[in-house]
Amino acid sequence: MGSARFGKVLTAMVTPFTDGGDLDLDGAATLARWLVAQGNDGLVLAGTTGEAPTLTDDEKVALWETVRGAVDVPLLAGSGSYDTRHTIELSRRAATTGVDGLLVVTPYYNRPTQAGLDAHFRALADAVDLPIVVYDVPGRTGRAMSVDTHVRLANEVRSIVGLKDARGKPSEAAAIIAGAPDDYDLYSGDTALTLPLLAVGAVGVVGVCTHWTTRLHVEMIAAFGKGDVTTAREINARLLPSYAVESSETWVQAGAAKAALAALGQPAGPCRPPMPPLGDDLHRAVRQVLDDLGSDADG
Repeated sequence: MGSARFGKVLTAMVTPFTDGGDLDLDGAATLARWLVAQGNDGLVLAGTTGEAPTLTDDEKVALWETVRGAVDVPLLAGSGSYDTRHTIELSRRAATTGVDGLLVVTPYYNRPTQAGLDAHFRALADAVDLPIVVYDVPGRTGRAMSVDTHVRLANEVRSIVGLKDARGKPSEAAAIIAGAPDDYDLYSGDTALTLPLLAVGAVGVVGVCTHWTTRLHVEMIAAFGKGDVTTAREINARLLPSYAVESSETWVQAGAAKAALAALGQPAGPCRPPMPPLGDDLHRAVRQVLDDLGSDADG
């Protein structure tokens, strides 16, 4: 099992916007402090849930700088794109903001080969002196990185220190962990699979529903770590509705998290297009999940 250098429970934080759709930096600082107060060990900023595709590079840098000034937990900057040169440029800018590492999605849409994926991450590692966590989410990118490529990079590139695994294949996660160095950190990138991934050696989760379930996730991971699998399973069962409400045919993770934050009185605002507005059906669904959790919901 890895070192959990960035912590065990991290939230992929939404990016707060004003009602007019502008970046709300004061809201981002407030939200980051609140998430840390709920028990988050670290935060991911400008990831998919942070609506990174709709943020300019300057907005991302401002977000990283603002949150770095607000909290002292580990911060991972979402600096990946489908262009190696742009990824390097943005990652270099991230390195000036005081973040602790980079969360770098595999190139999406252009679907490079394994050789291209390998070269992409080696070029980034050569250019930027920050720890890199690879984000492998083939459902969004169109191309999974193979087990062999993950293991090779983990062993040969010093600054590639972990994986946010949204590959949906715990058996392959086990193979990556078995082949990687002992201090390599695999994080669940799909909250519904966190408990199964813990069983094969994951160190924690980078979550979305952790916007409102941080404390339950902390308890579940702690129980599993102590060998109390029964309690971990009981907590996971309580979390099933939260996993289910994260996305649907009519809303996405950022929307669900922002609806939950609105119900909890925290800054979030609307989503930017092309993400849909936060409709009444979403607010009702999320409110029901929060009501069912009762005092177990963050707040």
